[in-house]
Amino acid sequence: MANTATSLMNQQLDALLFEETNLVANLSNASALLNSTYTDLNWAGFYLYNDTTGELDLGPFQGKVACMHIKIGAGVVGTAFETQSNQRIADVHQFPGHIACDSASNAEVVIPITKNGHQIGVLDVDSPVLDRFSAEEEAELAEFVAILTTHID
Repeated sequence: MANTATSLMNQQLDALLFEETNLVANLSNASALLNSTYTDLNWAGFYLYNDTTGELDLGPFQGKVACMHIKIGAGVVGTAFETQSNQRIADVHQFPGHIACDSASNAEVVIPITKNGHQIGVLDVDSPVLDRFSAEEEAELAEFVAILTTHID
């Protein structure tokens, strides 16, 4: 991307996914890039919407084992998907209905993934550190998702 405001990580994502549109491959490399770029993470990955079950299913990720299915509207992940709004939570234990897939997670950012009006899923990033994510990092992750969607058919 030519935008000089784009972070190095997001420029790397765009280059890494150049001419690749396979969803699993792109999400796998995207989660690996996040995990290697950000400090103090215990999970970085994706939940994908399943049209058949109407739930979010675990997708490619880096980190500890995770919940396999999340109901729409449940926890931070389900809320982000249902409302189609970013969720940056300083203390997940204070979030109503928080789902503790990993009890070590204390802070979380979830960004919905939508392309051409089609809801694909969410990016989910967790940290064991309370209040780990800044507004700037939330914006960087939102741009990360925007770049990612350009590489998904």
